[in-house]
This record gives sequence, structure tokens and C-alpha cells, in this order.
Amino acid sequence: MASSLTRNCSRFSKAISVRFMSNLPENTVYGGPKPQNPNQRVTLTHLRQKHRKGEPITVVTAYDYPSAVHLDTAGIDVCLVGDSASMVVHGHDTTLPISLDEMLVHCRAVARGAKRPLLVGDLPFGTYESSSSQAVDTAVRVLKEGGMDAIKLEGGSASRITAAKAIVEAGIAVIGHVGLTPQAISVLGGFRPQGRNIASAVKVVETAMALQEAGCFSVVLECVPPPVAAAATSALKIPTIGIGAGPFCSGQVLVYHDLLGMMQHPHHAKVTPKFCKQYANVGEVINKALIEYKEEVSKKVFPGPSHSPYKITASELDGFLTELQKLGFDKAASAAASAAENMEPSK
Repeated sequence: MASSLTRNCSRFSKAISVRFMSNLPENTVYGGPKPQNPNQRVTLTHLRQKHRKGEPITVVTAYDYPSAVHLDTAGIDVCLVGDSASMVVHGHDTTLPISLDEMLVHCRAVARGAKRPLLVGDLPFGTYESSSSQAVDTAVRVLKEGGMDAIKLEGGSASRITAAKAIVEAGIAVIGHVGLTPQAISVLGGFRPQGRNIASAVKVVETAMALQEAGCFSVVLECVPPPVAAAATSALKIPTIGIGAGPFCSGQVLVYHDLLGMMQHPHHAKVTPKFCKQYANVGEVINKALIEYKEEVSKKVFPGPSHSPYKITASELDGFLTELQKLGFDKAASAAASAAENMEPSK
């Protein structure tokens, strides 16, 4: 008896735990992504092993649940929830306007969808520059409230290096970011590549080294010449992640929307960078699908019987029509009867 009770409690406990997993909704109306094996979760140890073996690390920047599910399915190593959401998702011209609260919404959405990749959240502009204490507090929120595994911060000034060190000492993994740092466009004079002269090239390498010394587990190199990226990668003991930095980095990162060719509207031409390879023209497919949907709805072609799956039995329908007539809704009863007739499959 006790053994049977234990087994039943065990089954109940397992059912409860599965039921409340965010990526396993009840399969009544909507389906959902398949659960991932927790043993396959990417960790810093996995990334270090890949780096040691010379295996390139794959990183994609994504901002929401659907894109995170795609990254998960594709086996991408790292998902970066970037402050570039300010431009790509919110339509701003720079990364500066996005707030920490807005970033946390994106982080939580991604965390629900991507169960395999290492999750990294950007610290947005204005949330870590004032002091190391502010930087640590922000990083803690990104992990606790955003569900991230690590954070990324930009720049290599003394205060940024100190902030990175403080965050690492607080027990939070950090990725550094040098070269073109979009949060510093007011100082850089716009989105300009870095490392194109001797002083700037040396600064890229020295800053990357300083971030390594501060405890960063990786450094993003953005928009620097390939020889400069190669030098930094060789000098460092931690992996470099290139974006517009050539093929000699330890890994590469691109934005989800950019690599899929989603941005077809002229407004977004300035958002899609020159260094991005488009692996698909998803934007064209989306536009075509939306136009087709609009036409079918306008012509009353959609939805037809095959996309109207919820049925009412003949007896229930008759009872429904009778009740409508009792209520004086003869016109409504006629409309319901006509709809039922039209929904019958063609013979």
C-alpha cells in the first residue's frame, strides 16, 4: 500500500513539474517546442573546450521567443540578447534609447525559448557607467530577472575595466566588447570601424588584453580589420567573437534579422551592416505571405473548412438554432444554419 502511494505521488510530482515548464504548454489548441535535454546545455566549460580544440564558436543575437526557439533548434552555441534591439526591434537610429526594463523583457522572452545555448544579456547604455556598484546591480538584475547566464558590456576605458572586474568578482560571467562600440558613437563620431591606424589597432589589442585581465571569459571584436582581429585573437587566452572583423576570430556573431534577410523596408537599409552575409531572404517570403493573406481575406477565401476545425454536432446545432429562435434571433439562426451548410466538405 505504502509502495503504491509512493509511486502515485512520484507520478503526480513528475506531472506537476512537467505541466509548469514554460516550454511545454497544454496541447489543446496550440503546440509548443520540444523540451531540451538539460545535459546538452552550453556552459563556459563547453566554450573553453571548443576554443582549446580550435572549433569556432557560433553566436547569434536574438530578441524574442520565436527567434530563440530557432537558435535552440539549430544548435547555436551562444544567444546574445543585444541592446541592438533598440534599432532592430524598436526602430531607433542608435542603441542608446533602450532601457534596462525593456532589455529585461527581451531577455526573459529569449530565456523561455532557448534552452540549449549559453544566454548573454547586454548591459544597456546608462546602466553601468556611474560606478562599479551600479554595474554589479545591473548585472545581477540581468541574471535574476532576465534569466541570462552572463552579461556583455562595451568599451575598454579604465572605468569599464573596473566595472567588468567588479562584476566578475560578484560571480557573474562577462563578455567584453572592443573595436566599434555602438554605445560610444558620440565619442567615435558615428558607427565607424576601428583599428585602421597604428594607434587604434594597438588600442584594440591592449583593450582586449585588459578585459581578459579583468576576468572576461570572451571578447567581441567589432568592425576591425582582419589582421588586427588576428593579432588580438593570438594574444589572448580567451576566445574572441568577431562581427565585421574577418575570419580569424575564435567565433562569429551576427544578428538574427540580418543573417535571415528580414529587413526589406528602406528604413532598415541603414540598420543592416555591410559585413553581414544574408543566408536567406526571409523578408521577401514574409512580404509575399502577408500580401497573399490579405488577398485571401479580402476575397473571403480564408478561412475555409480546412482551417475552421472546431465543430458542433448536428444535434447541438439544432438545439442552438431552436434557442436562437425562442429568443427572437431568427436572422442569427438563419446565419448559423447557412454557415453550417457552407462548412460541410465538398463531395
